[in-house]
Amino acid sequence: MTQLAQRAADALARMPEDMQERAVAFLEEQAEKLAIMRALVQEALDDVDAGRVSEWNLDEFLKEMHEQRRAAE
Repeated sequence: MTQLAQRAADALARMPEDMQERAVAFLEEQAEKLAIMRALVQEALDDVDAGRVSEWNLDEFLKEMHEQRRAAE
């Protein structure tokens, strides 16, 4: 066990059992969120590598949206 994992285990051991459950559930949720974020970042990097990403200009996008809105009025 790493020193950090040992510190976490020691901290959990000092908590009441109901707090231990919540603390572990929180850590598990955070680990799952991190795994999802890593997968999404990898997906984006794969898109860039495969050439499926184009440059996006916010000012140009907003200009086009305003023009479309005016045309619809």
